[in-house]
Amino acid sequence: MSPDRLISELFAQRRPLRSLEFFPPKDEAGVEALRQTAAVLKRIGPDFVSVTYGAGGSTRERTAQVSAMLKTEFAFTVMPHLTAVNHTQEEIAVIAETHYARGIRNIMALRGDVPKELTAAVAFKDGLRYGSDVVALLKRLHPDICLGVGGYPEKHPEAPSLDADLANLKRKVDAGASFITTQLFFDNEVYYRFVDRCRAAGVVVPVVPGIMPVLSLKQVKRFTDLCGASLPGKLVKRLEAAGEQPEILETIGIDWALTQIRDLLTRGAPGYHLYILNRAKSALSLAAGLAA
Repeated sequence: MSPDRLISELFAQRRPLRSLEFFPPKDEAGVEALRQTAAVLKRIGPDFVSVTYGAGGSTRERTAQVSAMLKTEFAFTVMPHLTAVNHTQEEIAVIAETHYARGIRNIMALRGDVPKELTAAVAFKDGLRYGSDVVALLKRLHPDICLGVGGYPEKHPEAPSLDADLANLKRKVDAGASFITTQLFFDNEVYYRFVDRCRAAGVVVPVVPGIMPVLSLKQVKRFTDLCGASLPGKLVKRLEAAGEQPEILETIGIDWALTQIRDLLTRGAPGYHLYILNRAKSALSLAAGLAA
């Protein structure tokens, strides 16, 4: 199978990249629904797509299945996620070799979230404790692959401070990561401050802003509570005013994301990564708005 182009080579073209994130469905019916979504999204031509990895490797097989499907059936450049949680180095190596044999040359290397039923002492083993450990291992296995890592503009919820969180991020880049994709945020100033801190710390790789079009206030509060992101009061008021009207809520979410992306691109962001929750409509609406 022909190898994917390295995402680092795409960034070297000095143009904004557009990427989308999928998550593995729970069953075969969900895979078929995802196949239909991917067929629709093929029209907007994302530069690459990512596929998430469940807590503790719970979607290990499905992540590999979806990644292979997106590559072979739709010719997407695919970046599967791979996490340290609940894995040995040998297990990570086996997964990486499977992806590599399929021509996948880009991986998002992450520490991963600890499953509720496990403690950190049990979840992390065999010298895999941090995202930087995953980066270092993958680079030893295949120095030619391109690795992305995650960054938290408003600090990882478990980090004791912004400085400690940034030091952890720098370790991942120093270990061999080629770019950073941020956790979602809804205030662009948060992103700009984060990039400034990265540059001041000597982190010079591209920092891709992660954007999620909001579908409801309940939904976005759930995500922000998990990742420690803040919600601008102006956005909250708009969502509250819309009540339980899905179409209006979706319009508000797309409009907010569109405003964010336009400003980000105007101010030199290297592109944007959309957390689309396996939905095509918001991505298509954003592409149409940006093309107008």
